[in-house]
Amino acid sequence: MNKLIFAAAATLALSACGQSADDMSETGISAERLLAAQSDDANWITYGRNYEEQRYSPLDQVNAETVGDLGLTWFADMDTARGQEATPLVMDGKLYVTTAWSKVKAYNAATGELLWEYDPEVPGETGVKACCDVVNRGVAAWGDHLFLGTLDGRLVKLDRETGAVEWEKVTVDQEKSYTITGAPRIVDGKVFIGSGGAEFGVRGNFAAFDAGSGEELWRFYTVPAGDEDENSAEYLQAAAKTWSGGVLGSESGIGGGGTVWDAMAYDAGLDMLYIGVGNGSPWNRAYRSPGEDGTGEGDNLYLSSIIAVKPETGEYVWHYQTTPGETWDFTATQHIMLADLEIDGAQRKVLMQAPKNGFFYVLDRETGEFISGDAYVPVNWATGIDENGRPIENPETRIDVTGKPAIVAPGALGGHNWHPMAFHPGEGLVYIPAFEAAMAYAPEENWKPDPKRGFNVGFDLAAGDLPPDEGMRREIAGTLKGTLIAWDPVAKKPRWTVEHPGPWNGGLLATGGNLVFQGTAGSEFNAYNAATGDKLWSFAAQTGVVAPPITYTVDGEQYVAVLAGWGGAYAITVDGDLLKRKAPVRNVSRLLVFKLGGKAQLPAAAEMVQTPLDPPPSRASADVIAAGGKSYARYCAVCHAPGAVGSTVLPDLRRSGALVNAAAWQSIVHDGALEDNGMASFSESLSKEQIDAIREWVIFRANQDKALEGER
Repeated sequence: MNKLIFAAAATLALSACGQSADDMSETGISAERLLAAQSDDANWITYGRNYEEQRYSPLDQVNAETVGDLGLTWFADMDTARGQEATPLVMDGKLYVTTAWSKVKAYNAATGELLWEYDPEVPGETGVKACCDVVNRGVAAWGDHLFLGTLDGRLVKLDRETGAVEWEKVTVDQEKSYTITGAPRIVDGKVFIGSGGAEFGVRGNFAAFDAGSGEELWRFYTVPAGDEDENSAEYLQAAAKTWSGGVLGSESGIGGGGTVWDAMAYDAGLDMLYIGVGNGSPWNRAYRSPGEDGTGEGDNLYLSSIIAVKPETGEYVWHYQTTPGETWDFTATQHIMLADLEIDGAQRKVLMQAPKNGFFYVLDRETGEFISGDAYVPVNWATGIDENGRPIENPETRIDVTGKPAIVAPGALGGHNWHPMAFHPGEGLVYIPAFEAAMAYAPEENWKPDPKRGFNVGFDLAAGDLPPDEGMRREIAGTLKGTLIAWDPVAKKPRWTVEHPGPWNGGLLATGGNLVFQGTAGSEFNAYNAATGDKLWSFAAQTGVVAPPITYTVDGEQYVAVLAGWGGAYAITVDGDLLKRKAPVRNVSRLLVFKLGGKAQLPAAAEMVQTPLDPPPSRASADVIAAGGKSYARYCAVCHAPGAVGSTVLPDLRRSGALVNAAAWQSIVHDGALEDNGMASFSESLSKEQIDAIREWVIFRANQDKALEGER
């Protein structure tokens, strides 16, 4: 009853605000509909299903007893063979989904009939600005329109009925390596959008735009600027005191990072918008914020923080920093979820997050007060969180201070990445798509930033390459684990866990049918008992499923939908040889929709053919090969995998026909012959000699691995 009273009061409060004519149609998405989204069983009208981002649906036709009858009812093939991470929206019998390269498609939600499609024609060369694949996580809805963030930094307003463009606004400096992969959020006609690009040296921010006109209303910067005149806001003045070295905004091109590339949530009662802030740029704090002795110094606000602002004005309210002075790419951009919980006998309005650093946080969302923080995966960079909410650090892993390499857990992929969690109010559990993957960090000597191309992290990324020893590579790969954790935020521990065959498994959905749905890297789409973790149903998806599922009804019949398609940061950097032999995961980008009694069948899966390695002989000098390996690690590994082992999503360079032709290699890497396919020119960052050295190193690596093939 209290929740109903709260919702009614909040609805009245927002309905008093001005709404444009855009909201007036019977099917339009208004403030009232967004506030009532949780009780709207038929639809899924916002990214996390409700403003609290809980991803819980009360629908229960599909339940623990009936899920065995769940079957595919329709599917739709996508036209992009890249990572698929989107949450579809469903409104009034129509389903809207984004795909890789920021494309949008609309379907009849019951039959799968394609209604319209939109291609923003993102330039292919934008692909090199994206750290983690050319993905998109979804659209937002307001009135009779959809709002899309494109990879190249535009905010686009589309007619929901036709897909026609009403307006588009550039939200970033497109001369810099900003990208948008996250879904916008909307509160009372204001569209909020952030961006990524911290690995490339940008300065983090997010902004609000008027849904009617596209006018920018305000912009919030998450880190201070080098020019003190740009730090007029009190919160930025406070942040500037936590940075040192005077490097921000200098000719070095260091922007500080702190990008807002994913998580947002909104509390209507408190009228507060919560956003998650990303990692530093560069990662290595010794270069980003050096003290007098040259080692890293300062908390570097507001990196790796959760920030609360007023959505009307962008006014700062409070912050909580999960990883002070972050230096490991420990973002706090992971899913932010709101709930009301009874803690120590009192009802608390809480905010919950499982960021990359491996600790699950519960905060008071009104004040930002720390309530609890407990490790949900193995952690070695800190031994715990003290009573003030600061981590108790392990000094041996503070590599920006020691200057020595260290193996840190979690690694840069985190204990949890962008994949959404889900909350089951009946069970009181938060379901976390977690994984265990430590990483070797080695500081790079005499590092210099390159704001044009390549990872600007300040670490020697080649140090983490697996050796050309298949036994050791298998042993290391075997330590990587994906886990579904049912976390009790009150008891501060897991109630149950399910281990998956590999990391980078899918986002989550919890339902009133006492089910939890999740896809896996093992090409399954599964349903689990929400109380026990028992697997009750599984579907062979023919590809890795990393996107989160949704559920909805049409004419009273429940459907479950998920976008399948292997991709993302892990998928493009995994040891491709081992993956192909152990559990081949190819990209088959499809929207899969299920209902009870569904009888549709997928086409037979195509066999993944692994052609033998056949490189030219390696004749370059050891010095040339070493230099090429160093350049490869910084400029190529982010897309083509460390050690050139080749993923199943992007080309395996060891098998490139250009290896035997130096001129062809130069035309691609130096001249940008394949820029329309996402392979832009690197001529501003690498000389022709450096580019050829990379070719020689790839030839060397290909010959090493060919020898391994001969030993098997």
